[in-house]
Amino acid sequence: MTRHKRRKTKGFARCIAAVLVPAAAAFGAKGAAGVVGSFDGGEAYTTGITEKAAANHINADAEVIKRIKLEDEMLAGADIVSEGYGYTDEDDRNRDYVRLPDPLDMRSSNTGAKPYPTEWNDGGEIIRTTYGSYSGTSFFDLDGGGQVNNRTDIPNEELYRESGYYPNFTVEDADEPLVLIYHTHTTESFEPFVRESYDPGFNYRTTDDTKNVVMVGNAIQAELEALGIGVIHATEIHDYPSYNGSYGRSRETVMPILEKYPSIKVALDIHRDAISGDGCAYQPFVEVDGREAAQIMIISGCDDGTLGMPNYMQNFHFACTLQSKLESDHEGLTRPILFDYRHYNQDLTNGSLLIEVGSHCSTLSQVQFAGQLFGRSLGELLNSMKG
Repeated sequence: MTRHKRRKTKGFARCIAAVLVPAAAAFGAKGAAGVVGSFDGGEAYTTGITEKAAANHINADAEVIKRIKLEDEMLAGADIVSEGYGYTDEDDRNRDYVRLPDPLDMRSSNTGAKPYPTEWNDGGEIIRTTYGSYSGTSFFDLDGGGQVNNRTDIPNEELYRESGYYPNFTVEDADEPLVLIYHTHTTESFEPFVRESYDPGFNYRTTDDTKNVVMVGNAIQAELEALGIGVIHATEIHDYPSYNGSYGRSRETVMPILEKYPSIKVALDIHRDAISGDGCAYQPFVEVDGREAAQIMIISGCDDGTLGMPNYMQNFHFACTLQSKLESDHEGLTRPILFDYRHYNQDLTNGSLLIEVGSHCSTLSQVQFAGQLFGRSLGELLNSMKG
């Protein structure tokens, strides 16, 4: 595919100075097991969409899936990101966004074996913070807004040049689905509301899909569909019965969806982070239009020659374009793109990314609103790419 290079200048991207996060935040409350899901293997995504357009998907056989499972199990215990823990009236402030019910008021028809708590204990301190731009040898700025945290051996200068390329896929104005949303760590959950301390007895995981990252995916989906973008949202639980092997199981969910809908160009694995240390936990947020939104981090994996992702730079092109769009729309919404030697099933399309929406001490309303902001910006970006 021919790549059209451009530099994201201030005029093109409405450049706004980035306000982003230190990468040295500690990731705590990780690897808790014992959460239970109750999906029976039936389809948990939207159906009834015809398939016409082709996309650059990578086929994988049973051996590849087996390798990913083994790789995931080998990583168990390592310091890996995200392994831890009624309708409102429209007004002039938020009328551009889809009206969604308050997640604290939502009730699931099946909360599963690990319901969301109804009573909360006090523990360590919750520190509310807004991460700003970061200076250091691993960081560099994007022309259109935002930063990259380069944790690889690739020189920043080379990555900066690569950041100037458009995404390596085209967008057609058609009825077929364009975006896939799924969740490798489906049970990742959040604080109920703003408070001073977190509950040490809760591992911030629940099978209640109105209180975990599925709710965030629903918010992203709502905004995308409001802009005419077709979405498949897979809601299966993958981090039960064992946390280990989650990425292998989510891969088994994603592969048949990509085969059934070759029009999908963007595959987003929606997570939440877990930022804690020294008896405290962090709540990264930013104010947008008078409301609080959780800060977002994009993870784009790099291949060191052993991960089976020869086209990883294509995902990076998309990550940089999306990062600048998010920062251009809402200054400070993002933390730097994490570019590191990670797989995360990002070999499946050339628009595959892992998205961290907030942390375990972000509130339900903060992450829901962040999901809407993300979905709106992504939808506008994809519509702007239509020929």
